[in-house]
Amino acid sequence: MKKFIYSIATVAVALSMSSCNDSFMDQYPDTELTESTVFSNYNTFKTYAWGLYGVFTNDNILRRPGVGGYSSALSYKSDIYAGYLMERQGSGNPYAFQNIASVASGNGWDFSYVRNVNVMLDNIDGSSMTDEEKEHWRSVGYFFRAYYYAELIARFGDVPWIDKTLSDNDTETAYGPRTPRKQVADNVLKDLKYAEEHIKENGDGENTINVHVVRALLSRFCLFEGSWRKYHELGDYESYFKDCVTYSEKLMASFPDLHSDWGEMLTSDLKGMNGIILYKEYVTKEMTNYVLSHVERTSTHNVEMPQHIIDMYLCTDGKTINRSSDYEWGKTDKTMYSTFRKRDRRLLETVAPPYKVIPGPGDTSWEPADEASKEYIDMMGSTTVTGYGGGPGEAGKHKVLPLMNWSASILKEVPHFFTNNGGQGFLVARSGNYVYRYYNVWDNSRENEGTSDVPLFKIDEVMLNYAEAKYELNQFDQDVAEATINRLRTQFGKIAKMDVSQVDANFDPNRDPRVDPVLWEIRRERMIELMGEGFGFYDVRRWKVADWYVNKLQYGQWATKNQIGEQGTFVDLNTGFADNTKTEGYIYMYNDPVKAGKGWLDKYYLYQIPTNEIALNPNLAPNNPGW
Repeated sequence: MKKFIYSIATVAVALSMSSCNDSFMDQYPDTELTESTVFSNYNTFKTYAWGLYGVFTNDNILRRPGVGGYSSALSYKSDIYAGYLMERQGSGNPYAFQNIASVASGNGWDFSYVRNVNVMLDNIDGSSMTDEEKEHWRSVGYFFRAYYYAELIARFGDVPWIDKTLSDNDTETAYGPRTPRKQVADNVLKDLKYAEEHIKENGDGENTINVHVVRALLSRFCLFEGSWRKYHELGDYESYFKDCVTYSEKLMASFPDLHSDWGEMLTSDLKGMNGIILYKEYVTKEMTNYVLSHVERTSTHNVEMPQHIIDMYLCTDGKTINRSSDYEWGKTDKTMYSTFRKRDRRLLETVAPPYKVIPGPGDTSWEPADEASKEYIDMMGSTTVTGYGGGPGEAGKHKVLPLMNWSASILKEVPHFFTNNGGQGFLVARSGNYVYRYYNVWDNSRENEGTSDVPLFKIDEVMLNYAEAKYELNQFDQDVAEATINRLRTQFGKIAKMDVSQVDANFDPNRDPRVDPVLWEIRRERMIELMGEGFGFYDVRRWKVADWYVNKLQYGQWATKNQIGEQGTFVDLNTGFADNTKTEGYIYMYNDPVKAGKGWLDKYYLYQIPTNEIALNPNLAPNNPGW
């Protein structure tokens, strides 16, 4: 079955909605007759399991590419929290300005999904399936439970390990203490290794959980847990890095080819695409991957990139902007054109590059303002047909210029400032750095639909997992760089390869000095390659360097007062606050959090257990440190 349709048969739904008591852990009453009907043979297990795919859109998980809503952009939240991105409006990064309040409920403390998986697992042995079929469905269940437990560990550390459905008599488990993180993580790893050995190689058809998907989760989880254990000084981390390497190598052998166009991985039909291991499919009127591709055409899109993150993208010679002879900003001018010139191509696919056009009648046609203003149009391809819902651009290109709103009105110019929009209120950026990672000119935007598929696991991430794990094992060398980072740079970034021997303490004087120069470059590549896909907040926390990213002063590009208008303001980089006397400079976004007396708190590395849960079960205490 090729589609992810997140529904369960009527009987299965009845099971998942069975009554529960007031415990923090959902419990099941006696449903023997119903369960024996639901879990009788291979096909009924398959029917029930389709509902478990809903974990990929679970609201508790930040790593959910392709989802969002007006003014929310949920796919970007993780990278916003990490400091990679920022919101145009609001009070700034909530972690930077200590706006994370104590909670009585929620916060992702939810075990209902674990319960739903355990119901299936508990009924496998009593079914009429063959031993091989039982092994397969046990593997599928282990995968889904592991996927969700990986999130619980990332949020809370120690969490109750529940591997069976609980009855009213299971009070010792339901009201017991949290299971130590190490034990939970080891259980997750054990289950995933079982699944890797016993799941059907091809799953249950195209685009379903199969051996490759299990290996992809092993690669992701082992890197996360290994680095968390190392940098949070929990010990016993080396075996996790070794497992990450093992399963990543298997995947890299199975998926030797990368997609030809990085910009299209979030804006395309992914069926048959090189490097895609699992994806969420668009199904007309059924599984629309709305919202980001639509909202990115409107005035409500709220996501921008701080200038200091743009400055982290390398130049075409593979060097940083302060060491590269290719970097042109400040030499001839201080415009966005020179900022983006001779830079990693992935920057242009993430933040809208500059251009200027003259719209024709009805804003449905255009011509370039002049030869210089179409530099990036020529590079990226141009929109040739317009109309409601957009239209085709250059053959094979989904992200082309000039940009359009949802009704296909041409945006005259980028940068397009929120504080001086020139009568066009859509696709605006206060900083000038408009993030449009999911923008797709071919979407049926008038119908509020994003028609693109969305990758859930892809080989790009696996390669980066592998590179990082090899470094942590003291095994990262030029050969590893060639097999991973340099393939991504060559294929997608269009920049020079990484020469490991040339990466020393002077390679990037702006790096976090606590991080080894080579490791810094590995992490830089990860940030750029996976930007906008929800990995950021997980990464900066597992590396235990969230303070470096989150505490940065966030500001926009260099501009003049004429460009940003009277409502726009510039920032004083020395004081970290707005300077209303400047007539040009970097655009003010938010105060420097540290100079404002705020900044990242170490307690944020783990989420708070909601106070209501501890009231229901005092054995969950003490709360995580600082809460």
